[in-house]
Amino acid sequence: MSIFISYIILGLSLSAPMGPINAAQLDKGIRFGFFHAWLVGVGGMVADGIFMLLIYFGVSQFIDTPVIKLSLWVFGFFVLTYTGIEGILKSGSITKTSHQNPHETKGKAFRTGFFMAISNPLSILFWLGIYGSMLAQASGSYEAGQLFLYSMGIFLGITFWDLTMAGVATGARKLVSPVVLRVISIISGLILMGFGIYFGVQACRLLFG
Repeated sequence: MSIFISYIILGLSLSAPMGPINAAQLDKGIRFGFFHAWLVGVGGMVADGIFMLLIYFGVSQFIDTPVIKLSLWVFGFFVLTYTGIEGILKSGSITKTSHQNPHETKGKAFRTGFFMAISNPLSILFWLGIYGSMLAQASGSYEAGQLFLYSMGIFLGITFWDLTMAGVATGARKLVSPVVLRVISIISGLILMGFGIYFGVQACRLLFG
């Protein structure tokens, strides 16, 4: 049980650093509430699950080819830059009592998180390094069923963090003044744009370098 808990903690620690998903969750939670923020995280978790399965079954090397990485860098650049600009432009409409935008569906929130995560080559390399090394180390000591259980521990940790971020964003929406909410939304948008620009630079380096 202690080993399983350690993998849950690993999942939490992997999710905690501020990245595109966390920034998007803050933005969606502040503007639309808990479920939109939560679904952004769920979308990212589904992408993480796909990466974990690919590594588990040993087919992740295909995704790490230059052509696929270039496509992901470019796609990630457009997704993150667009989402960041959208968040900044719509930050002025934030109020404590504003109703959810009927044009912002929960499905869109899920797709935002999924495409952000699935188009991020850093996620591929991240999971390849962390999860791949974990499998390599544990495969000699544990059976396949135990490896799957410990993998679910990582996923459970990510789920806990997803719920925490959604709760934090929703709490900020209820407790903080509209001016501060706008500032947080703008900062989240700038973070997303920053990651998007970074992705674009990496695409140019891969293409022209």
